[in-house]
Amino acid sequence: NLVSNFAAEFSYSKLKNLTKIRDVHTIKNYVNYLEESYLIFILERFSPKLKVQTLSPKKCYVVDQGIINFVTFKASKFESRRFENSVAIELQRRFSNRRGKIYYWKSPEGYEVDFVVVEKGKVKQLVQSCYTLDDENTKKREIRALLRAGRELGCTNLLVITWDYEAEEKVKGKKIKFTPLWKWLLKE
Repeated sequence: NLVSNFAAEFSYSKLKNLTKIRDVHTIKNYVNYLEESYLIFILERFSPKLKVQTLSPKKCYVVDQGIINFVTFKASKFESRRFENSVAIELQRRFSNRRGKIYYWKSPEGYEVDFVVVEKGKVKQLVQSCYTLDDENTKKREIRALLRAGRELGCTNLLVITWDYEAEEKVKGKKIKFTPLWKWLLKE
């Protein structure tokens, strides 16, 4: 269930209820075993308050896209989540355990930023992954969340990774960079 719901929020207690395992600590151990085996990695919700960060739902990403293809239907509804998973894998490779850590961010109203890059205790970049921006409502939603998180977290380095859209736009006085996935992957 954890792998088939990749790139989505989960909680250990919900996993416990789904699997009928009696103890949430057993679930945490199993998830930890999957992480230690480099099959998945877990992102915590970013919060300056450790208690909020610890108790908030987590997000699971799968290290090998082949595993996703094996356990999920190849329906197009997973296309954007596979795209987000690809970005997560690369961010994990670039920042985790070496220079920083990655999180996701969500406001009480439900605005969500896919990735928060933290280096040396400071928020360095906010990253949205969006397969397509063809729908104007999708673009507005992604930008609204980025601007809100940028304001709350004091970050002006705002990036949207897309399949093929490239631009730099100024929205409400803030610069947002849009870059295609292939170009971003080649950057570092």
